[in-house]
Amino acid sequence: MDFNPVYISLKTTVCASCITYVLGILSAYLVLRIRNRKIRHIMDVILTLPLVLPPTVAGFFLLYLFGNRRPLGILIQQLFGQKVVFTWAATVIAAVVVSFPLMYRSVKAGFEQLNQSIVEEAKMLGLGGFGMLWRILVPCTMPAILSGTVLSTTRALGEFGATAMLAGNISGKTRTLSLAVYSEVAAGNMDIAGYYVAIILVVAFLAVMVLNVKGDHSDIKL
Repeated sequence: MDFNPVYISLKTTVCASCITYVLGILSAYLVLRIRNRKIRHIMDVILTLPLVLPPTVAGFFLLYLFGNRRPLGILIQQLFGQKVVFTWAATVIAAVVVSFPLMYRSVKAGFEQLNQSIVEEAKMLGLGGFGMLWRILVPCTMPAILSGTVLSTTRALGEFGATAMLAGNISGKTRTLSLAVYSEVAAGNMDIAGYYVAIILVVAFLAVMVLNVKGDHSDIKL
């Protein structure tokens, strides 16, 4: 059994989760600060769109943006001397794009449900801007943020379509666990594919357990 897909997936998931954590919180905060309701609604739709698009469609758009002959892809090559397509960085970008909406929606819901009096009191104390975000909003909505983090992390771990489009399925370089399952099944190695599936199942099971333990505070009995 090749453990490279496990290592690549874990490395990709950790990096993608850190990026998604910051981007999800900042995006939710900035969108809610938009006063024009129509613009806020449009931005909300755009940021949520990767959640409902087929992963291969998201991968197509990423390939269109970061392709070696596209302006953004050329700019990155000129600045960093490294292309994006078919590299490990591409696995991170794909994972961030498909998992971001889960983090964004969870954080935004948490911010919207926060008692407005807390926000008003913080404003009276002179807090504003990012001080309000990191000292009031984030600590007060940590359960929602943790839920978004767990969901987006497991989504990043299981990403397949966008990764295959942008990063390819290169053994030892961009082959994640999901791609490894596909490759082994295609090659007829069902036992090895089963090992990879077991790893994904264990991680998914633990993630759901974390969500259930965190959310199981109700005393209601039916």
